[in-house]
Amino acid sequence: MIEAATYHCPSCGAEYAADRPRWRCDCGGHLNLGPGRGLSRADIDRSDSSLWRYRAALAVDSPPRVTLGEGWTPLVERRWRDAPVLFKLESQMPTGSFKDRGTAVMLNHLLAVAVGRIHEDSSGNAGSSIATYAAAAGLACCIYVPEAAPRGKVVQIAVSGAAVIKVPGTRQAVTEAALAAAQSGDSFYASHNWHPFFIEGTKTLAYELWEQLGFRVPDNILVATGYGSNILGLERGFDELERQGEIAVRPRLFAVQAANCAAFAAAWQAGTTDYVPFEPEPTVADGIATVRPVRTAEVLAAVRRSGGGVVAVPEGVIAPAVAALGRLGLFVEPTSATAAAALDKLLADGTIAPGQTTVVVLTGHGLKAAESIGGLLQATGL
Repeated sequence: MIEAATYHCPSCGAEYAADRPRWRCDCGGHLNLGPGRGLSRADIDRSDSSLWRYRAALAVDSPPRVTLGEGWTPLVERRWRDAPVLFKLESQMPTGSFKDRGTAVMLNHLLAVAVGRIHEDSSGNAGSSIATYAAAAGLACCIYVPEAAPRGKVVQIAVSGAAVIKVPGTRQAVTEAALAAAQSGDSFYASHNWHPFFIEGTKTLAYELWEQLGFRVPDNILVATGYGSNILGLERGFDELERQGEIAVRPRLFAVQAANCAAFAAAWQAGTTDYVPFEPEPTVADGIATVRPVRTAEVLAAVRRSGGGVVAVPEGVIAPAVAALGRLGLFVEPTSATAAAALDKLLADGTIAPGQTTVVVLTGHGLKAAESIGGLLQATGL
């Protein structure tokens, strides 16, 4: 229950009870939730076909006050480059992206601690998700987006009734505008990149994969990575399963980035867990075009502990991956397709063997970027 949940600041060591609206430490650092109680098979509510089937292991009041049926997305098998691969269709979430996992849990927590007006910054998918759930909860909402954000995502935000503020410049400029708004105190910063309850939601991806695979874990999981909430959620979920004695080993986690904007890859290649400055370039994978992740060290540590890695894919392989997935009946946005493109590389160099159980997480639906996908296909002749 929420009364027992606590926040910990890795920067200064401060701890807080998670019983009031808070998104960062007084020192300015980000916060993490303390270890969860974990999940056993007996805890699963099999009458519920959403992520709330795992609510016994979530640090929020139960049952949820707002839900759109998020979670329990399909896991389908396809042949990819002559290897059997499992694709986790997070693109089938209520708003069309994996962000609904984190948003649903975060919003239910925020309702429990009685927030008022909220705001967020997003390249599109998180904004769409938070605006939609805020509308369902009756919360006033404002979303800061890049001036060049895909029109489909901006329309999805606007139709929910949220105010949309377009910010010129880089994705980092959007974040800074939202941070400045947070300082004014007029609105609570419901940031999917900062708030630890968002990661509490994404950990349910680990639970689902474990259950859908017959209470086993895959050998490898590949996921497109911008700020790293899926990587951190997967590690948190598998850690809880391991502590409960439900699993003995964990899967290798591969964080996939677009080479044109790859903060984690820059640090990984430099052999450090610290942020490494780099010059970002435009990428069609706008959903992971993150210049300055909040939890760089923690994401890299999670990848390293799993025995996985960080893979940066060049711009030229993203469109072919979109097309190849489409020909398998999997229509996803370019951001999602980076994970499939990375699998090509990992299969080719022997890092992943065809006989292993490999899951590629498809994070966002193609309808969110249909216009840009059409342009890619036309430009490349695919």
